[in-house]
Amino acid sequence: MATQVTNSFVRQYEREVHHLFQRAGGYLRPTVRTKNNVTGSSTTFQKIGKGAASTKARHGVVPAMNQSHDPIECVLEDFYAGDWVDKLDEAKVNHDERLAIAQGGAWALGRKVDDQIITNLDTTTETAVTWTLTSPATVRNALIGMLEALDANDVPNDGGRYVLLTPRAWAFALLVEEFASADYVGPDGLPFREGASGFNQWRRWMGALWTMHTGLPGRGTAAAKVFAYHRNAVGHAVGMDVTADITWHGDRASHFVNHMMSGGACLIDTTGVIEGAIDDTQALPSS
Repeated sequence: MATQVTNSFVRQYEREVHHLFQRAGGYLRPTVRTKNNVTGSSTTFQKIGKGAASTKARHGVVPAMNQSHDPIECVLEDFYAGDWVDKLDEAKVNHDERLAIAQGGAWALGRKVDDQIITNLDTTTETAVTWTLTSPATVRNALIGMLEALDANDVPNDGGRYVLLTPRAWAFALLVEEFASADYVGPDGLPFREGASGFNQWRRWMGALWTMHTGLPGRGTAAAKVFAYHRNAVGHAVGMDVTADITWHGDRASHFVNHMMSGGACLIDTTGVIEGAIDDTQALPSS
């Protein structure tokens, strides 16, 4: 019976960890191309070039487009997030220690996935869009400029566009009536509306999904970066999804609760990622 109880505890714990990982730790993985159940230390995402239509003579052979296929390697990395739980400490605390450890480990791994994706967004070679933040009108131009740069690269506006802003850039964006008002965005496009899968982190505007992210490069400095990208421009590969391992150590009279995953991210198409430069130390304009 004791063994069965332990197995039940472990299964319930793993379910809680995975739920927390998906819901609170990180939220960028659904915004990129994902390949699951990868075997080995790396995998490949295919980057397919543009095709061109052409004419042919009557009864002639249809010309082949000969679209390019460039393999983009994605190297997987292993990550761990563990902690000790002393047996006697569990009798002294007035909170759910299991849930606290589950949250800590799952959120740490979720942040790591976001870090991997953002690190690869930051390798884009596209010319940066410099934000001018002197008034709501110039902020509006900066927001639209991010999307305009995607348009210039023929990035499709098919519902797969995302924009990441620093907290200060988000505050500036909220000064723009068209971005902040439900009259323009619509009630379904506003963030923090609770749905079936929890709180929506994204605001839909001009065909793209926008959100605030605290992990962007240079946040809080004069050299901060924001990004607009298409789902197909970045890939994330998963060798082993987040899981937990709980082992008893009698010499320590403690459980060691370990969370782990194997995954990696890569930039597939640099033209699908636009970098914006913003002075994240600027004060909000008074009007």
